[in-house]
Amino acid sequence: MERSDRNSRPQSSSGRPSSRPQSSSGRPSSRPQSSSGRPSSRPDSSSSSRTGSSRPRTERDDRSGRGVTPRTPMGRSSDPTRFRPRIYEPLIPEEVTGEELEKSARAELLSLSADNAKVVARHLVCVDLFIDSDPERAHLHGMAAAHHAGRLAVARETAGYAAYRAGKYEIALRELRAAHRISGDVSIWPVMADCERGLGRPQKALEMAGSAEVSKLAKEQEIEMRIVAAGARRDMGQADAAVITLTCRELKSETDVWSVRLRYAYADALDAAGRRDEAREWFAKCAQVDPDESTDALERSTQ
Repeated sequence: MERSDRNSRPQSSSGRPSSRPQSSSGRPSSRPQSSSGRPSSRPDSSSSSRTGSSRPRTERDDRSGRGVTPRTPMGRSSDPTRFRPRIYEPLIPEEVTGEELEKSARAELLSLSADNAKVVARHLVCVDLFIDSDPERAHLHGMAAAHHAGRLAVARETAGYAAYRAGKYEIALRELRAAHRISGDVSIWPVMADCERGLGRPQKALEMAGSAEVSKLAKEQEIEMRIVAAGARRDMGQADAAVITLTCRELKSETDVWSVRLRYAYADALDAAGRRDEAREWFAKCAQVDPDESTDALERSTQ
């Protein structure tokens, strides 16, 4: 599903919603792309293979007495991180040591062996390093981190945001759901909802926007959720409802970190609803609080 406004949203230097910037954590650093429009491998044989002579007997034996070893499908194990598929391990630049990772993120890696923690830290740093210039490469590093540290929320969340930035919404949703199960962090809720949009499920995104988790969001994530919900309305052809969704007192704000994003989404929704004069007015208001021209609001205000 094409998402026309993703490139128009201002970018930051963190990959999670900007209320929790992680400039040096290795977590992706750009905000979710604009929500007002459109946003194989086999299991590792070393962990599950058996040789004929050493294979333990099982309860399911055939008549000859030979053991029949059941295969555990991916995702059905009681420990879903135990049977992770092989992945492509991207090269890590020699200058990346892992020490660049912020302390709070490094602290989450203490449960790993020292060698594994260093590998994971270096991959997380690479996500932050490449998230803007090469999202696909950042995604590969995110998946590598999750492969080596599948039980850690920091690794799964980073992998989720990197996949989101690379447009791999199914993978992103899987990783972010895992991170949410591990940590209970609700700040990732808007991005998960936007992934549902990316997968062509706007109704599911709207259900998430009306869930109890939204009441736990900080103001910035609340605004993000509102923008995602408006985008879902537009996906369903409900342009007027999208405008209503974005009509809120926060539109008056000029100094908050989310002011540009909210005003741009509102102006874009007005434009999609055919309310051209109002749209130009709000694009102009967006440009007033966007001196760095992180959006094309100034240009669109004159169209």
